[in-house]
Amino acid sequence: MVMAGFTESAFVKKLLDLNNSSQSIQTLSLWLIHHRKHHEPVVKIWLRELLKTKETKKLTFMYLANDVIQNSRKKGPEYGKEFANVLTKAFDHLVEIGCDEKTRNSLRRLLTIWGERGIYDENQIAEFGKSLVLLEEEPPSKKHKVHPPEKKEKKSKNHSSDERERKKSENEVIIEVDGITETHVHLSPRTPANDPPEPEELIRVMQDLESNTASADEVVRQQIAQLPREVSEVSLVSNIQDRTTAENLSKQVNDAVTLLNDYNNRLGNEVELRKKITNMLRDFLIAQKELLAQAEQGLEEYQEKLHKVHAVRQELKSHIQNLPDLTQLPDVTGGLAPLPSAGDLFNIH
Repeated sequence: MVMAGFTESAFVKKLLDLNNSSQSIQTLSLWLIHHRKHHEPVVKIWLRELLKTKETKKLTFMYLANDVIQNSRKKGPEYGKEFANVLTKAFDHLVEIGCDEKTRNSLRRLLTIWGERGIYDENQIAEFGKSLVLLEEEPPSKKHKVHPPEKKEKKSKNHSSDERERKKSENEVIIEVDGITETHVHLSPRTPANDPPEPEELIRVMQDLESNTASADEVVRQQIAQLPREVSEVSLVSNIQDRTTAENLSKQVNDAVTLLNDYNNRLGNEVELRKKITNMLRDFLIAQKELLAQAEQGLEEYQEKLHKVHAVRQELKSHIQNLPDLTQLPDVTGGLAPLPSAGDLFNIH
């Protein structure tokens, strides 16, 4: 199936529908990369809409640009070069409107990522982030400067390879857009703490809980229930009559301590995981309610437009019904009778 063609109206609509979920960003990013021959109007429209969009959505636009810039590199440098022409203006705009500290930290994180991965050189990154640096309140000598971090010590070849493979598997996702399926590498900064989790992350954590639930481990619970009374009742120690019995009991007590310590640790981990899931579900539900409210607002707007269209259609039908029936007019296929001449009109008999 051929991917839908690029038009300005289609792109603007997709930007209006864009939200801060990875799926939304990745899907639009993939669509833009497929239409990279339109990179010039894409970047121009992106900047125009960034300046117009509401403040809470501006960072999502930056994440979209980041995703497009990085994932398009393997197919060509067009987007990277084109975005470089407008990123300074984009960063300046976000600082000028007084974005909060959380947003500024996310912008600094973007610059750091571009430096670490060699997306842009040091001078470009400094130019993009100059408004962030000027905003800092420390003395000039202590102002935060955005530079690529120092190179770290080289790890062993095998370790580096394993690390790359692990990160690759974590970041790669399969996306289908208009019938085209591709592997897309999610390179946007990680979702900050307290932000809603992605559905995939929430599902994974819940699956981890299901597969490692200590409270539902019947085998261990049965082992604990079957421990002899002697290991938990001090009063029975006085019944021991010989050294062999005492040593056997000592071994049983040590085994019971190990078993209970391990089970208690598992229960503690389960409690922490359940708390984490509770917080994730809370944040996820809040985000879903916000998206639902947005969808309901959009539905209301479209229903109003549909009502107007129905009204126009009804008015058109009424107008058509009031038009004269052309089939009732005289047949003029042979031509009309000639008009009387001036002499005929004024000829007095």
